[in-house]
Amino acid sequence: MALDEPLFPRPHPWGVRDAAEAVALQQTLARQVREAPLDADAVRWVGGVDVSARQGRLRAAVVVWDCATARVHHAAVAEMEEPMPYRPGFLSFRELPAVVCAWQALAEPRPEVLLVDGHGIAHPRGLGIAAHLGVLLDWPTVGVAKRRLVGHLAAPLGEERGAQAPLVWRGQVIGMAVRTRTRVKPVWVSVGHRVTLPAAVALVLRCSRYRLPEPIRAAHRLAGAWEAPAVAC
Repeated sequence: MALDEPLFPRPHPWGVRDAAEAVALQQTLARQVREAPLDADAVRWVGGVDVSARQGRLRAAVVVWDCATARVHHAAVAEMEEPMPYRPGFLSFRELPAVVCAWQALAEPRPEVLLVDGHGIAHPRGLGIAAHLGVLLDWPTVGVAKRRLVGHLAAPLGEERGAQAPLVWRGQVIGMAVRTRTRVKPVWVSVGHRVTLPAAVALVLRCSRYRLPEPIRAAHRLAGAWEAPAVAC
């Protein structure tokens, strides 16, 4: 979209006024993304993040998945008026205000790492929703997306569970296509913040029985349960 094209039909909670300011903020925050070691096998508490939309409102869920019991330990859900319609490349500006509201309502223990339904750095400006959330919270995050935004596969992707192929864009590996179930469409895993790509892939596989990791599947169910109670933002 053109930078002078209207992006926000009403004042945004973050004070961003138009596409040019949104792009500038993405570029600034993308430079703050960093990788850090994470032992995927040692993590117990894994967060799942997802958002649903209905009739101009958003419902965000953050769950805490206990790897020891393979169950949701606790969760928080928040609802608010959507600050803008969906625009490709600007998903975080639409959904993160509600996600942050749910995060603030989340009880202890906090998840050690968050799996986010969306991209990390595998984004045109290196700041998908998972990377944006990670930098905002300064928390380990992983992007797990159902579709790719940019890039191409550097190698063929096998059909078996665990098969991987690098996602490359502009000469750099920005993520990994990962087959989480045999002969099922892959997910697109990328670094959000404070993780490495190998650790991100290992954690996604550890948490997956079906196509999407269980923490994200649980968050998706809660985000879609519009009749259930939620924090109002």
